[in-house]
Amino acid sequence: MSTVLCVAAVLAFSINLRAGIVSLGPVLGQVRDTLKVSTSAAGVFTALPGFAFAVMGWCTVPLARRIGLSPALLTGGTMILTGLAARPFLNNYWPFLLLTGLAVCGIAVGNVLLPAWIQSHAVQNQRLLLMTIYTTVIGLSASVGPLSAMWFGDENSWRAVLGVWAIPAAILVCVWLVVCLRIGSGDLPHPTSAHSSASEQSMWSSPTAVAMLVFFSLQSAGFYTQIGWLPQLMMDRGVEHSTASVALIVLGFMGVIGGVIMPTVVARIRNITPLAISITLLTMTGWVGLLWNTAAAPLLWAVLLGLGGFSFPLALALLSARTRSPLVTARLSGFVQPYGYLVAGAVPLVVGVLYSAVGSWTLILSLLLALGSIQLLASTRCARNVTIDKELELRATAHSSHMAI
Repeated sequence: MSTVLCVAAVLAFSINLRAGIVSLGPVLGQVRDTLKVSTSAAGVFTALPGFAFAVMGWCTVPLARRIGLSPALLTGGTMILTGLAARPFLNNYWPFLLLTGLAVCGIAVGNVLLPAWIQSHAVQNQRLLLMTIYTTVIGLSASVGPLSAMWFGDENSWRAVLGVWAIPAAILVCVWLVVCLRIGSGDLPHPTSAHSSASEQSMWSSPTAVAMLVFFSLQSAGFYTQIGWLPQLMMDRGVEHSTASVALIVLGFMGVIGGVIMPTVVARIRNITPLAISITLLTMTGWVGLLWNTAAAPLLWAVLLGLGGFSFPLALALLSARTRSPLVTARLSGFVQPYGYLVAGAVPLVVGVLYSAVGSWTLILSLLLALGSIQLLASTRCARNVTIDKELELRATAHSSHMAI
């Protein structure tokens, strides 16, 4: 497949992986008033992505094995388009919730399968380019999504704010229709007989896969805690509202930079263990700064946390860097991301409960530092230059030998 079509396919899907979700936040109050629901009922929309990502993460790989990677991604894109295009016309809570869930489930399909599609269809010199586009544009999608709230100003603007993101979703479906016509359905190859037993081994039997699960989970939990609670934490500790808002912008900007840099770093550096450790230590240093004296240098702490956020594109790049076959890449992605997003949703919830119960950030920041220590240990394992395919093959061989005895 041509480089132009590969780039268009990855770009079209990546720009839709966050914008349709984050665009809801700035107009959530308007949506709540229109739907005539309580704040807690509207709050379900904020929890929906994490749980939908988890559930669909477990369902997506079986779907791709049945119908193929490209048709499964086209299906996900169609779900995104249907949800984003239809929900602005609704005035009832449950249909709106179901269509939002449909769009989020389509996004989850892309989260899991796009790295495997790149592994399957990109030649060696294309993979770095496509992974860089993927990791960068995800961050860009998260950054530009809320901007649609600034483009429309009338009192019922939420319909336009949300509906405008159906346009890139429509482009996504058109591009992936072309991809499917070019490729067909059989683009997730079944394992060869030599590796079939390895491909069926549980990901829990691979130490590197488990380490990547822990690493992805804890870095995601830290990021979503920052997005949800950093402004409140800073303001409670003497930082002005405007500065706390700038801190969030810094986090988003650093996420885009990390998306550009990390795939190249992972591809070019043989031993990335020092890098993975350094990134985690930067996050922990940011937490320490907030714990020590938040108001002393709030934007410095935000920069440190943003640099630590390079762990997200690092984790995405490792999905393909630590696997050989597209099937194992898809299985690894479907193993790491569902559990990771469950943890990412649970930790900010726990932070909210502790904040309500204690009213102090000292205990919470200490907890986040403890989680950072666990992430540090996981980073040393998942950064090792090994392939998960090999670990699964060794596990399968050992199992066969045991059965023979």
